[in-house]
Amino acid sequence: MLSSLRAKAALLSVLILLVLLGIWHVATLTATPVAAQAVQLTPEQIEYAKLMGKDPTAGATAAPAKSGFPTLAQMGKAIGAQLAHPFYDNGPNDKGIGLQLAYSLGRVGLGYLIAAVVAIPLGFLIGMSPLAYRALDPFIQVLKPISPLAWMPLALYTIKDSHISGIFVIFICSVWPMLINTAFGVAGVRREWLNVARTLEVGPLRRAFEVILPAAAPTILTGMRISMGIAWLVIVAAEMLVGGTGIGYFVWNEWNNLSLPNVIFAILTIGVVGMLLDAMFAQLQKAVTYAD
Repeated sequence: MLSSLRAKAALLSVLILLVLLGIWHVATLTATPVAAQAVQLTPEQIEYAKLMGKDPTAGATAAPAKSGFPTLAQMGKAIGAQLAHPFYDNGPNDKGIGLQLAYSLGRVGLGYLIAAVVAIPLGFLIGMSPLAYRALDPFIQVLKPISPLAWMPLALYTIKDSHISGIFVIFICSVWPMLINTAFGVAGVRREWLNVARTLEVGPLRRAFEVILPAAAPTILTGMRISMGIAWLVIVAAEMLVGGTGIGYFVWNEWNNLSLPNVIFAILTIGVVGMLLDAMFAQLQKAVTYAD
């Protein structure tokens, strides 16, 4: 039954993809008659177009301009070129998509790891201590809604390094979902389980690792999964701001080069990598989830 449902869902997904590709093909199929456009232009507009490197009167018909939305054939050519040499390095502004992804994933991984080291122990403390919860909750509620990118100018001013500033932004956006979900999961552990641990005279450290952590693990993994999704969103925007390297900078640099196929390819790459990261945490969450 479940395998049949998965097969039907996969088939439906393929059909939806084919429909979308068909719409894309039809929308980019028709060439615009340049001569017809030129008739509607004034002499001043035609002269301005020539100064900009375009000649509206250069033929009766022409293929879509390079600045137009790319066709499926152009997209296929761009994807093939990017995947053929994903790790080339021809200087600061010309690196392969594989290298750009490696820089972005490195920043995300380091900032995310630091956030986990801070958020999970602190979440345990807040979840187990009503006093700590009441003392720290006002600070959490004030800092949590602040956009991570709002911290970027302050990070650049104080740290004076764009690479480390990007890691800091990942840390600040990852820490809150993990912290809140950890505290919620720890506070929600069944009282009877804790009472049994007290009856057996289990020490605090052993109780935390053998009773509370397994019970709260699904909620903690949910927070970590949410944090990873946010971190992957934020790193793209942060790299657009600070430049240098990374998939976000790649998108912005290709836009400046007017290479729309490469921009779309990078967008699709961001989506696929985000999907894989989410699937990885989904499998981890399933591994620690148990049935009552």
